[in-house]
Amino acid sequence: RRPTSSRDDSFDRSRGRVFGEVAELYDATRPGYPDELVTEVLAYAALGDRAALEVGAGTGKATVPFAASGTGLVCVEPDRRMAEVLRRNTASWPGVEVRVGPFEEWRPDGRRFGLVLAATSWHWLDPGRRWDLVHEALVPGGAVALFWNLQGVRDAGLHAALSEVDRRHGMVNTPHGEPASSFGEVPGDWGAIPGSWPEDECRRDGRFTDLRASRFRRNRHYDTDRYVGYLASLSGFRVLPADRRERVLAETARVLDAHGGGIDMDHL
Repeated sequence: RRPTSSRDDSFDRSRGRVFGEVAELYDATRPGYPDELVTEVLAYAALGDRAALEVGAGTGKATVPFAASGTGLVCVEPDRRMAEVLRRNTASWPGVEVRVGPFEEWRPDGRRFGLVLAATSWHWLDPGRRWDLVHEALVPGGAVALFWNLQGVRDAGLHAALSEVDRRHGMVNTPHGEPASSFGEVPGDWGAIPGSWPEDECRRDGRFTDLRASRFRRNRHYDTDRYVGYLASLSGFRVLPADRRERVLAETARVLDAHGGGIDMDHL
């Protein structure tokens, strides 16, 4: 095991701490994860009676289906408001423990886990320390599962109209920022955030082997209200001044209403 890397002082995770402002909206509008993903991860990890560790659990979008499968989980969530919703959503599963605080400051206190999972949260962790911290938390032979929800707009005209709204307001990397046609055939092949797929970084680390990548594709429809609520829960919108945020959301809603009152996405 190599020494822990020094902290990258240029890393700013403050945008990852804004979700608690709208924890209920986040829980109501964010998409979840397919059962097929949970099944594949658990088959790969072969946990047996070992528990899993979830990093940045949020309100439990991934926690709930893993807990429902009978998996015991320790969930580390940095925001107490998100953790309150997480506790409510997992109250039916006594095998779920919730710990509030940054993963970088959390310590396993001698516990080791058969699986570490990060659902749309890996990019919020300190890139200079995250692989070390995960390695320290795992038993020998343990698995790490990193996954995201990505979406592409199916209607090219709607994508163009929404892109114009984004351009006027300086918005980047919105869920509707890519047409569905821009996604390649293999996991990690998408244009929105170059370099975000963690496979190359993991291979360079060298301590993790037997890498696998899977993609699950679904069609998803949002009506205008839900999609605008979803956008309002995103960090890129949360950090805007309130008046500017309301303007861009209102313009987005008008575009959606003009295109039938919603948006159809390829959900990956």
